[in-house]
Amino acid sequence: MAEKLFATLLSIIFHGRPWLSSPTTSKQGSIITAAAFPSSLLGQQSHPPRGTIVVDVDGGLLRSSTRSAGLFPYFMLVALEAGGFLRGAVLLLLYPLLCCVGIGGDTALRVMAMAAFCGLRESRLRAGRAVLPKWFMEDVAVEGFEAMRGAGRRVCVTRMPRVMVDGFLREYLGAEVVVGRGMKVLCGFYTGLMEEEEVILNLEDEKKKIMLEGDAVGFSGSLEFLRHPLSNCCKEMYHVRHEDGARRQALPRVKYPKAMVFHDGRLAFRPTAGNTLAMFMWIPFGVALGAARLVVALVLPYRYSTPILASTGMSWRLKGDRPGPPPGHGRGRGQLFVCNHRTLIDPVYVSVALDRQVRAVSYSLSRLSELISPIGRTVRLTRDRDSDGAAMARLLDRGDRVVVCPEGTTCREPYLLRFSPLFAELSDDVVPVGIAVETAMFYATTAGGFKCMDALYYMVNPRMCYTVQFLERVCTTAVMGREVPSRDLANLVQRKMGEALGYGCTMLTRKDKYLMLAGNDGVVKANDKCSTPPPPPPPGVMKNM
Repeated sequence: MAEKLFATLLSIIFHGRPWLSSPTTSKQGSIITAAAFPSSLLGQQSHPPRGTIVVDVDGGLLRSSTRSAGLFPYFMLVALEAGGFLRGAVLLLLYPLLCCVGIGGDTALRVMAMAAFCGLRESRLRAGRAVLPKWFMEDVAVEGFEAMRGAGRRVCVTRMPRVMVDGFLREYLGAEVVVGRGMKVLCGFYTGLMEEEEVILNLEDEKKKIMLEGDAVGFSGSLEFLRHPLSNCCKEMYHVRHEDGARRQALPRVKYPKAMVFHDGRLAFRPTAGNTLAMFMWIPFGVALGAARLVVALVLPYRYSTPILASTGMSWRLKGDRPGPPPGHGRGRGQLFVCNHRTLIDPVYVSVALDRQVRAVSYSLSRLSELISPIGRTVRLTRDRDSDGAAMARLLDRGDRVVVCPEGTTCREPYLLRFSPLFAELSDDVVPVGIAVETAMFYATTAGGFKCMDALYYMVNPRMCYTVQFLERVCTTAVMGREVPSRDLANLVQRKMGEALGYGCTMLTRKDKYLMLAGNDGVVKANDKCSTPPPPPPPGVMKNM
């Protein structure tokens, strides 16, 4: 009762009208409380809303508003991924202060924005498009998503800096208008100060447009949203109560409007204050443990290193049986293993699973990663089809076991990128290998960071597990005889691997990944000391998911 009286008082102060606590179809400007927006709305109206919906992103769309952490994890993601561990440590030290002033209040929001953004270069900040969408999508409530999907025009309002949410809301949820404060920029760097007014659009024009439509509906999860000018333009306002919002369910992956195939960033966990503190406490031990793991992997044979590493949390498992020798084994012909690409150490675990040395081929690899590789020097490819084909054919003719990743780049999510068909033209005996990786703290891949640190990030995880699955051999005789196009066989291998792993198959390419995550085509510059520069990749074809 006290909460209802307080909410009614706030509504009278800010809007000059009471807050109706019982669900009812009302006149212009009334508020309806609802735990499940779509069901309650459809139950009160004869026609579903097809006009404009004004969504409170922080409190209505995202489930995090009902948790004690609030929006803190998203600012921590910006601090860690765009600014580094030192900036993340500063923000973590400020957390007790944020709790004192109210973690969900405007003061705390400004402090978090200052700590996360101050000093970052505006042109290089890609966290809003490359890192945050994954975490936002996992935090979307089913009710908020259904409400937006049923609307004809979607207007999203947020208290977070617009640069954090604009890309996600427009690209994944189809928002037409995103209303939020910008971050002030000086000489190309963020000052950490937030704009006082929304500068993405003229609010007065937007208010007039919504008023003319006459059927706008608001969806809110916080009382602060009632202060926003656009809330006055809504014919009805549906409010998710705090006690009901805590029970809201996350949107299942199968209902994502757009498949989350690519995302960047090192963190493999949601950085709440507790999780972040645990990470900083682990890092000193993780570095020492990673060094010990590396020494064991480089010095000891597989039969001894495998159980020792497993005891430290670095395990692997074999699914199915190891493949036998190829049909032409007596003639000295090598064997070609085709695997999906999860991290740069995929060939290492194929070698461990076979208990035999293999030769890995790669387009680009950092000198540091090659130096610490337990399987020796990697054969570098040039992205010239004839030259690369001849290099791999020489290895097979010498009797080597060759591991190739036809995707051309790594993919973290349960999807397979388009397979290059070159492997189908090199050998008449191909063994597909399904690879799955589980990590607890850090991802061992990056599109915009230092690739030379990938293997080290993998080694410092508290626990991780590789799963290697050898599939049935694929005969490529028809391709070798030019009876079947090599692309068809590559698609067949991709489909069989996807079925075995439970992954979706796409036609997305390396170029698609880097254009989305890093703003380039994935070509390494010649002055990059961490990698050897490959030529530009061939143009890719994108297929809608």
